[in-house]
Amino acid sequence: MKKLRVAFGMYDNNLLSDKHFGESEFYAIYDVYEDHHYEFIERRENTAKNVEEKEHGDPRKLKAVIQTLSDVDILAAFRMGPNYIQIKKNSNKVPFITGTRKLEEALVKVSENFNKLWEEKTAN
Repeated sequence: MKKLRVAFGMYDNNLLSDKHFGESEFYAIYDVYEDHHYEFIERRENTAKNVEEKEHGDPRKLKAVIQTLSDVDILAAFRMGPNYIQIKKNSNKVPFITGTRKLEEALVKVSENFNKLWEEKTAN
């Protein structure tokens, strides 16, 4: 069965961060399956938020996020920052904007878009 590993940029245990993805308090890691069920894997600390940016959208922060989430396919956030376009250009990650801050609703949105996200992931 096909599976996508998804990192949600979180503010707390129930709400996605309203800051840029790299500024999230932590990441909630889930495996989302093609049959639309999902499974919580872990809470992962966001060490990238400690990177001191020389400018807004500093590529060093993007690199730190990618390293922290090396095993993840989809970067899901309520809002993405200046590195949003760079994620697709410079990594094998697929960015996804959830349109909601509620984690349960965001999980459903990822699940509903599984096929599209799978195609984007396998196109990388």
